[in-house]
Amino acid sequence: MPVSLLAVDRFVHFPVSGGAKHSYDRTKDSPRKGPAVAEPVVKSAARRLVVLVSGSGTNLQALLDAIDEAGVDAYGAEIVAVGADRGGIEGLARAERAGLPTFVCRVKDYATREEWDAALADAVAAHQPDLVVSAGFMKIVGKEFLARFGGRFVNTHPALLPSFPGAHGVRDALAYGVRVTGCTVHFVDDGVDTGPIIAQGVVEVRDEDDESALHERIKDIERRLLVDVVGRIARNGYRIEGRKVVIQ
Repeated sequence: MPVSLLAVDRFVHFPVSGGAKHSYDRTKDSPRKGPAVAEPVVKSAARRLVVLVSGSGTNLQALLDAIDEAGVDAYGAEIVAVGADRGGIEGLARAERAGLPTFVCRVKDYATREEWDAALADAVAAHQPDLVVSAGFMKIVGKEFLARFGGRFVNTHPALLPSFPGAHGVRDALAYGVRVTGCTVHFVDDGVDTGPIIAQGVVEVRDEDDESALHERIKDIERRLLVDVVGRIARNGYRIEGRKVVIQ
């Protein structure tokens, strides 16, 4: 089962209307760059989710299945749009089969990374999300995106942060010789996998493991953990105290 852990300093407010209004207040003694501290989320109607994907969309599918099984009201959230950084991927096809609107923001279509970041932020904002979920989204967002969605942007990582951040968390953990690893669900800040940790799941490393076998077992836990975390923070609200995320 997930264990609620650490976070950064940011206050987030979701109004009863479910719109995208929010406010941030950086504290003077913040331990690292990133969101300030969040007010408790107001409990009300189902939260609006925009999900970002880059590949096959198995995490997206896990969310779709959980919401379909429980119902929007019982789960506490609904997916209102799916975005991607490239076209022609299964993640977008899954969204289209579910009848969801989709959008694509490709980095190569913009003169600078900053322009891409602003365009992505605009595309997401058009759907008025309460939460944005990175479901295998393989691009690092920038200042404009975080200014609008910091403290509300959930990501997963296939290692037990703060150990083994970056693109090769599974490979690095295996090479280091750890006996347990796992996955982390966290809020995104302006570092690389340095944002507030919401929950973690542990996976034992077996003697016969290679990177592929270990990663598959981590992915199974990751999908279940993401579904659980998104549902709980949508239903119950959360606040961020120092580097600790507290789910109400």
